[in-house]
Amino acid sequence: MNNQYFLGRWVALISCSLLLAMPAAAQSRRILLGLQVWPELQGEVALHNGDYLLLALRGQRVTDYPSSEYDGRNLGFDERRLTVAYEHFWSDQWSLGGTARVQSFGNSQLAVVPELVLRHRSAVGPLTFGQRLGLERTFPNNAGYYGGPGPEGQTFLRLRADLEKVVPVGSGGFALRPRLSYEAATHVRLQKAADAASERFIQFTSLRAEVGFRISDHFDVTPWFAYQTNYLITLPQYNAMGNQTSGGNLNLVTPVVGLEARLTLFKDKPTAERQLPTQH
Repeated sequence: MNNQYFLGRWVALISCSLLLAMPAAAQSRRILLGLQVWPELQGEVALHNGDYLLLALRGQRVTDYPSSEYDGRNLGFDERRLTVAYEHFWSDQWSLGGTARVQSFGNSQLAVVPELVLRHRSAVGPLTFGQRLGLERTFPNNAGYYGGPGPEGQTFLRLRADLEKVVPVGSGGFALRPRLSYEAATHVRLQKAADAASERFIQFTSLRAEVGFRISDHFDVTPWFAYQTNYLITLPQYNAMGNQTSGGNLNLVTPVVGLEARLTLFKDKPTAERQLPTQH
């Protein structure tokens, strides 16, 4: 009963968001940007009570950007990201944790992004249904938050829902982990300033499909593909007849290919319910 309740609530919330966005989407311009490549290395320590510590290092490369003279120093990446996280499980279904990300743009531009995370996971038939709610703050920096929900120095609420299934292959511990996730983010502000720019209700979404390869209890490799969209309101432009020729609602769509490799260390073998996917 509880699993059906939580599933129904999230499905209803996502459905309502899509229905509310349909009129605006019909009047939006869609621009497809260049492919991004996101490799990531993860180290995870699963504690005896099921809690975990995570350290992750990611590089992001935008393929339609010209190579920079600094590429040699930055390992060829346009952005680098270091993430440290801790998550506490008070049951097999519920957990609460926090993350801290440091993102580097170029050689001197940095952003610090702390996040508070609430997670719920439950069985829905043969599948595992996951829900992740995050509240994050991007502290001011000299560059925009590219590939994310919006500008620097703001607070965002992120909601992600996913379905997955672990499929054992043979008897040697190898398994496949197909997974589909959808995330949406919105800007949180208690009071809008008089000179604040207009915003759409949802500023960022990501639809991601992946297949994890669990080589053993200690090592996972997960290739994935996603469509990420930034939803903007741009300044309208008009011709001499007064007709709008450009501007207005703009959807910037970014295809992303990623590869995540995770090494897991633990004292006791973690339960299947608590071993999270590489997309934490």
